[in-house]
Amino acid sequence: MTLGQKIRELRDKKDLSLRELAKKLDVSAAFVSDIELGRRFPSEKVLSAMAAILGTTLEDLRTHDTRIPVEDMKRLVTSDPRYGIAFRRVIDKKVSPEKLLELAEGKASRNKKT
Repeated sequence: MTLGQKIRELRDKKDLSLRELAKKLDVSAAFVSDIELGRRFPSEKVLSAMAAILGTTLEDLRTHDTRIPVEDMKRLVTSDPRYGIAFRRVIDKKVSPEKLLELAEGKASRNKKT
């Protein structure tokens, strides 16, 4: 489920129209519509306000934000080329997101134990 879909689902559960939610956020209904359709993404401030209005947490909404943090990835690759090699290997070997997360969590757990 995308961020927009999650927002739409929560808005419907609260029985709020697009216009009502937009008014509470002090943004246009077109902007909220674009968010729900995945054409635009809210700022942290708007996302936080949405979470409060829709009765969820900011963290919950963030879990539905499927955008790749491209700028963060570029910064990492620039600072250490090994990240670029690692990203290429992940893509070439078609490692699933679940497996990648599992590997990352396992490594983090092992580091904490030592």
